[in-house]
Amino acid sequence: MDYSEYTEFFHKRLADLRLQKGVSARDMSLSLGQSESYINKIENKRTLPSILGFIYICEYLEITPQEFFDYNNKNPQTTKEITNLFQKLNPKQQEYILALVTDLTK
Repeated sequence: MDYSEYTEFFHKRLADLRLQKGVSARDMSLSLGQSESYINKIENKRTLPSILGFIYICEYLEITPQEFFDYNNKNPQTTKEITNLFQKLNPKQQEYILALVTDLTK
């Protein structure tokens, strides 16, 4: 990806993750201690956040920066929840879930 592709991805990814969280751009902006149009300006390609702003955005979304940029992971929060629950299963249960997911993805 070149710079323009990354910035395009960034704006869209932020909007997608915010919508998955079910929060308005205004509410997210205010929760981050910013002006009410902060997130809207980012999503509408008028600005990019600072590094610290990006870290706060990730914390608000409850994801890591790596998860933010993992474009193959459409819903990182759900993936994280599934992983945490999966780790609580015993090995036999894990094998069962793996077989089920394998079958569903065929």
